[in-house]
Amino acid sequence: MHHAISSRPGRRPRNVKAFGFRGEGWYAPTMTESGLISVIIPNYNGEATIGLCLEAALASDYGNFEVLVVDDGSQDGSVDVIGKYPCRLISLHRRHGAAAARNAGASNSKGGILFFTDADCLLAKDALSIAYRDISAYGPDVIVGGTYTRTPYDDDFFSTFQSVFINYSEAKRPEAPDYVATHAMVVDAGTFLKGRGFAEDFLPILEDVEFSHRMRRAGCRLIMNPAIQVRHIFGFSLVGSLRNAVVKSMYWTVYSLGNRDLLADSGTASLELKFNVAACFLGLVLLGLYGLFDDPLVLLPLPLMIAANLYVSHGLLRAFYDTKGLGFAIAAALYYAFVYPLAVGAGALAGAVRSFGPDGRR
Repeated sequence: MHHAISSRPGRRPRNVKAFGFRGEGWYAPTMTESGLISVIIPNYNGEATIGLCLEAALASDYGNFEVLVVDDGSQDGSVDVIGKYPCRLISLHRRHGAAAARNAGASNSKGGILFFTDADCLLAKDALSIAYRDISAYGPDVIVGGTYTRTPYDDDFFSTFQSVFINYSEAKRPEAPDYVATHAMVVDAGTFLKGRGFAEDFLPILEDVEFSHRMRRAGCRLIMNPAIQVRHIFGFSLVGSLRNAVVKSMYWTVYSLGNRDLLADSGTASLELKFNVAACFLGLVLLGLYGLFDDPLVLLPLPLMIAANLYVSHGLLRAFYDTKGLGFAIAAALYYAFVYPLAVGAGALAGAVRSFGPDGRR
């Protein structure tokens, strides 16, 4: 698939190759040929965050990198903001989605190493240096991932809750993560080319999960290094946090049902979260039975379920405590155990309906 594309350089103009992740005309240097890292950032209506993102990326202590921003048909002032920075701007004439934007960036990059991140992520100053060290040591058949800092850019309750939750979930199994997320994904350019990039006809999100699983089946190894960090800009309120949980859970359920790994311990779709959701909904069933029969005996399993849930999620609760102390940990634990699973469960139900409904595909 080829899409209309134009280039508007910043202070370092370079030619732009034809878009379309087919590999035609794209020579990917190996890591041994070039230490150049191409930082690839898709952007859609990111006027509020893309400037901060570029400032952080360009402040890297690594000395050999380029920054490519692929604007995915934004309708705000993003392009004007991007033009103020010494990066390469690739403009898609209409919106094609994050996967296509990342592929456009990759097909127009010059680096032997690709570092994917997002327009609302702020790279730590040493992120590229650590990424280069790791992928050079592991070799081209390893995809290296980073994660969020525990404290986000917007240091409020719901944003911090989300950042701690993602940091803990993604970094839990550093030697064998189930996927590497595109907020900090490091991959050899030749390996990415051979893998044919991100699937552009996939779901609106989770293309990084599909890519990770596909590359692992092809023989690549996934590694997570929690020292490669980006500070995320969430801007979450209660409504934003719950809406995000519903949407992510819905699409994750659609993908997991198709991939037949619904019960896998997979990053933010962790076994702890799935146990948490199950415990919450079972607790609601018990409360419903109590209201129906007015028999307190039906509530006897409830304290045990709550205790079991807290025990299963004790690592996450400890992360809440380590990040902001006891008060935050208590509030985050209550939100995680009694509110957040309602949104996750609703999203999972919606995903199941989409998968098995008359218009869905299993």
